Amino acid sequence: MKKLLILLLCALTSVSFTQAQKSAKDIAKERKAIAKLSQSELRARASKAARKTAKTYVKEGWVVSPGQLPLEKQLDRSYNMQYEYDENAFPKYLMGEAQSIGENYDAAKMQALELAKTNLAGQIQTEITALVENTVANQQLTADEAASITQTVSASKNIISQSIGRIIPIVECYRILPNKNKEVRVQIAYNTQMAMESAKKTIRQELEKKGDKLHDQLDKVLGF
Repeated sequence: MKKLLILLLCALTSVSFTQAQKSAKDIAKERKAIAKLSQSELRARASKAARKTAKTYVKEGWVVSPGQLPLEKQLDRSYNMQYEYDENAFPKYLMGEAQSIGENYDAAKMQALELAKTNLAGQIQTEITALVENTVANQQLTADEAASITQTVSASKNIISQSIGRIIPIVECYRILPNKNKEVRVQIAYNTQMAMESAKKTIRQELEKKGDKLHDQLDKVLGF
């Protein structure tokens, strides 16, 4: 019996090791494919629209920091991501952009990123409000209930902005103003599904804090 158990443990260990090797090989293969695709995209010529917009940027004094992708490649990526849709034909990414001025590059960039996140939060807020209003049209919520939830959504903009997680930097450029200050322009992307889930969670928590029992109905209406 003891020998049988030892043989069984050895067999299981062997299977686990083989699966781990296979998994590691799969991961390495996937990373190699991604790296190959990235190199291919880097060598590919940017679209005509991206090149045209990049020329306009350059005329206005915008440049990129050393080591960053050329403006036309950054803009090309932006255009491509804006045309990506999920299986329900909704945009796969929300795009936020902003500009900020500071005495140094880092300070201006940080402020621009925060403003871009606020821009994203406003878009998320609009989407959630539209969903709530749609539930009234479908008679899933009364007008008073919807108004209460919408009020909470409006008051949660800053919290939604703070809850925004892993953003994808798309465009980053700057120009030097006559007074030597730096003006930084950024564009960021955020997965729409992640954005909506994060916002819904935030609104639910805010409703619970208020002791509003509407969060129970919200679970059913918006699929929390």
